[in-house]
Amino acid sequence: MGSLIIIVALFALLWVLMIRPQRAKQQQQQRMLSTIEPGDEILTVGGIYGIVQELEDGEDGDDLIVEIAEGIHVRVARRAVATVVHPEPDDDEADEDAGLAEGGGGDDDADAEPQGAGTPPPSERS
Repeated sequence: MGSLIIIVALFALLWVLMIRPQRAKQQQQQRMLSTIEPGDEILTVGGIYGIVQELEDGEDGDDLIVEIAEGIHVRVARRAVATVVHPEPDDDEADEDAGLAEGGGGDDDADAEPQGAGTPPPSERS
């Protein structure tokens, strides 16, 4: 009787740690695939980036017409989409704006030791 309780507890632990997160990931992927529309930039599981031009409803399921280069269109199965690529904000501009706003002037290394100060010239190295 005690070993049966241990086995049931192990299955419950397996379900909580492995099966439940996998189901959540699958549901998230299905939601992402169902929200794809023309104009979205996507990444396929094969590593190809492209912009969705058109959605097709065919016999084999939903397909996408994706432009991978100017004038080059390919037909991709919807299930082959790994993710929708969202444009990232330009971090360099945000960092520069933050540094100037704080009065840092962008020169944070003013008190730092000059580069190479602790390194002997090439002629003195052994």
